[in-house]
Parts: sequence; structure tokens; C-alpha cells
Amino acid sequence: MDHPLIDLINARIRKAEAEGDFDNLQGAGKPLPLHDNSEDAVMNRILKDNGAVPEFVSLSRELSRLREELLETADRTDRKRLIADMSMIEARIEIARKRG
Repeated sequence: MDHPLIDLINARIRKAEAEGDFDNLQGAGKPLPLHDNSEDAVMNRILKDNGAVPEFVSLSRELSRLREELLETADRTDRKRLIADMSMIEARIEIARKRG
């Protein structure tokens, strides 16, 4: 079933075309950007625009931070905790990379 306003919509599009409203649009005549999965294209663009990164990237950043902290820490208890945390993050990085 067509949208109840389809005739109005089509009339407005024809009028805009006749008046040249679609002439010289940015990107006219150029191919659309390719997306691996068009269903996720909008979500991926929103994530990218807001600085989201894949999980393994954020985990890698956290691992780097822990390594720096380990170099600056002399306390044995803190070092042991940091090494355990680093080990867990390394495992999570591997899992995240395998998922995609």
C-alpha cells in the first residue's frame, strides 16, 4: 500500500525538479560511498562521528596506559595487580580481534 501522501510528495518532487532545485547539488554525478553493510551504515557513521572505536582499540589504549603505570610503580602489590590487569586486557584484546 502506498503512503497516503504519495501523490503530494511526487507532485512536490516534480515541481522542485522543474524549478531546478536539484541542479548542481554537492556530489551530483559521483558514486555513493561504498558500505559493507548498508543496514549498519547510519549507525557506523554516527559512531565514527562521535569518536567511537573498535573494542580492541580502546583495550589496547588501556593496556598502554597500564604499562606506563607499571613502569612508574615500585610497590610490589600494585605491580602484581597491574600485571594481572594487563593479562586480562590482553586476553580481552584477543577475543575482540577474533570477533571482528
